[in-house]
Amino acid sequence: MRTMTPSNIGSYEERLKDFSWSLSEKELGYKAGDDINIAWHCTDRVCKLGKAGKTALIWEGLGGASKSYTFNDIRLASNTIASFLQGLGIRREERVCLFMDRIPELYLGFLGVLKMGGVAQPLFSAFGDESLLVRLENAQTTAVLTTRKHAGKVRKIREKLPHLKHVIVVDDDGKKPLQTGEVAFSLEKAEPVEDFKAAATKAESPSVLHYTSGTTGQPKGVRHVHYSLISQYLTAKWVLDLQDNDIYWCTADPGWVTGTSYGIIGPWSLGVTQCVLDAGFSAEAWYQFIQKHKVTVWYSAPTAIRSLMKAGEEAVKKHDLESLRHLASVGEPLNAEAVVWSQRVFGLPFHDNYWQTETGSIMITNLPGMKIKPGSMAKPFPGITAALLDMTTFSPMTDPGKVGLIAVKPGWPAMLRGYWNNEEAFKKKFRDGWYLTGDRATLDKDGYFWFVGRDDDVINTAGHLVSPFEVESALLEHPAVAESGVVSKPDEINMEVVKAFVTLKPGNEPSEDLKLEIMNFIRKKLSPLAMPQEIEFTPLLPKTRSGKIMRRVLKAKEWGQEIGDTSTLEND
Repeated sequence: MRTMTPSNIGSYEERLKDFSWSLSEKELGYKAGDDINIAWHCTDRVCKLGKAGKTALIWEGLGGASKSYTFNDIRLASNTIASFLQGLGIRREERVCLFMDRIPELYLGFLGVLKMGGVAQPLFSAFGDESLLVRLENAQTTAVLTTRKHAGKVRKIREKLPHLKHVIVVDDDGKKPLQTGEVAFSLEKAEPVEDFKAAATKAESPSVLHYTSGTTGQPKGVRHVHYSLISQYLTAKWVLDLQDNDIYWCTADPGWVTGTSYGIIGPWSLGVTQCVLDAGFSAEAWYQFIQKHKVTVWYSAPTAIRSLMKAGEEAVKKHDLESLRHLASVGEPLNAEAVVWSQRVFGLPFHDNYWQTETGSIMITNLPGMKIKPGSMAKPFPGITAALLDMTTFSPMTDPGKVGLIAVKPGWPAMLRGYWNNEEAFKKKFRDGWYLTGDRATLDKDGYFWFVGRDDDVINTAGHLVSPFEVESALLEHPAVAESGVVSKPDEINMEVVKAFVTLKPGNEPSEDLKLEIMNFIRKKLSPLAMPQEIEFTPLLPKTRSGKIMRRVLKAKEWGQEIGDTSTLEND
């Protein structure tokens, strides 16, 4: 039988009264004007609090490989990596990309980059060379930390990246010679650096550069600063309810913001033990992992939860999951059915929450102790002023059930400070004193938010945002493709998947083999997430008279929606 411990947050209503982020600052020992370095707070500070010998990371990989690190271990490892990067001549605020699977070096390398004052640029390891090129080129990245497995993608684009000075291979075995500009680094063989003075970064010093997809144009680099820690620490403590004796598992990859804000910074700034499983998804493997490590707090994504539902209740019954005490979910809307299911099979509901790469931390959430309405993302976190804006006038509205744009009053600590080299796009995110999320929702009479959908064409597949523009651009590079239109289509597990409508160049005939060829072309060039799950060959695409492809017409067809006004179609 589970023993329920009191939550960190206590009463939501009480926390709303006179809330101030200074509460988080005080707990972290920070005052305005002080130095603040995320990596120092996640390692050295925790050790100074007497937790040097406490387990910080339990890692499991393929084939049963496992490693464990204490907080002193991660302090030393981040010192060693930071010192190595400095020794290469990498300077403060230069971008250092982390491009590898979920191995310990990814987590420790992230801290090492921040500790020496660099800007960490984590990228999803499944990205193909084109996706990698676009992001490294835009950021003018100085160095890439990677592995033998992924070094080939970097080599393929190296000559197109004049700013890239160093490629660091963290698992080089010496069997194959490295190329010019590449250097081997082994954390296990390196001499541990006991003393390293963390960079004297300030609140507004740049920390992390995460890339997100937009409707048009290339992916945008979201600029975060070290002061984001103030939000991430307190939301991890109150929303995820992380307590000193917890064993925490965040299933998100650090290539995405959840995997850094709450897969590295949140738990370790609180001195909490976390687990990482670097293996493919299976219900059996996940439940076994929870059972083996006695996971208490589990933060996952709706796609994974729906996949667990599909695996059935018998898989749950085979395992002892009594250690679990708090479940949370993020990345896309969590279906009401999933909340009801988790309550039935785990005896606990998943607490849905809402935020974005740009917000850096949780904005709207089902807090522990709050009444859960399955399907709702509930209410704003204390200190966050969120509202729905009328989609025409952009004025706040409170009518229950009416669809509006989700907006947040600027000023929370983890808010983006800009898009890398894209001031115009950044300015468009703000209007009349509000940050515009680009998402739509409704409010009910109790002030609970209910997600409706994106206000643009960005595709949310399994919690990952995919730019239709980026996929369309890549499709046009295939020799058989003349034109393309990319939209989402509904999917039972992933919520949405990518579908491409393609017109072919003369001399090419539609075939199943050509579909597979095009799909694999995109998978290698961009990523498996961006690969169309379906391709439909068509002789014509719907366009405006100015020649712009009307994605909404294609999307309406897939979702069974009204097409709406087609008076601007060139072939209407």
